[in-house]
Amino acid sequence: MFKFVEDVVRYPFLFRALMAGIFISVSVAILGVVLVLKRYSMIGDGLSHVGFSAFSISSALNWAPFLVSIPVVVFVAVLLLLLNENSSKIKSDSFIALLSNSCLSFGIIIISKAKGFNVDVLNYMFGSILALKKLDLILSVVFSFCAVFLFVFLYNKIFSITFDEDFAKAVGIKVRIYKLLIAVLISLVVVVAMKMVGALLISSLIIFPVLSVNRLFNCYRKIIIFSAVDSVFCFVVGFFLSYIFSIPTGATVVFVNFLMFCFCFIFSIIKKIFKKKSFSC
Repeated sequence: MFKFVEDVVRYPFLFRALMAGIFISVSVAILGVVLVLKRYSMIGDGLSHVGFSAFSISSALNWAPFLVSIPVVVFVAVLLLLLNENSSKIKSDSFIALLSNSCLSFGIIIISKAKGFNVDVLNYMFGSILALKKLDLILSVVFSFCAVFLFVFLYNKIFSITFDEDFAKAVGIKVRIYKLLIAVLISLVVVVAMKMVGALLISSLIIFPVLSVNRLFNCYRKIIIFSAVDSVFCFVVGFFLSYIFSIPTGATVVFVNFLMFCFCFIFSIIKKIFKKKSFSC
């Protein structure tokens, strides 16, 4: 443990990876509350695959990955938002699955024909948090503060939009603007988080913290706060375990999130059993 702390302080890339991962975990967990409660949880998976496809094209053409991935992912996020609002023969969840698989396969084809699976491509597909640069750390900090700002200063509006859009519209809340803001922010966070856990696992960071905390609390405010706490805790533990045992960080973080969900699930069942017993007495 002490050696881990010493190495984090000594090596800039470890410190950068730890701090970026913490801020990304906060932003993804907070935004994931809205996505999970509104049943949009798979949108992160779809956007990450779109981002991977955009990265493949930019890599094949020797363009800057962020300059290509960010506008493409933001555009698709807005498209998914509009599709969900309007009636369509293809439902939003079906469209996300269609988009996710087609973009992933398209990206693999492009990159295999252009350059083959080099290190950068594998980093975006499976994640490599140790390869994060200063720009990634800055972006993760900015997006994390934006997510916290959104839920602290616009809490009542986000609450209304999450549970009852019709009521929000009735009281004069501009629902489309706030949903658009959330969609843009989550798309930006997904692009940055792809380097941490990879395009194949990013949806896990969005889903697991909220599902775990939702087993313990019914209060919306507590779900937001403890989802962020749970996400950061699981990341730090996963980061530490990956360092100790020399295993992939992204996969370890997701597995720790899964174990936390199992713990919360079992604890919630035990809690219900004891409540029933005390009630019967």
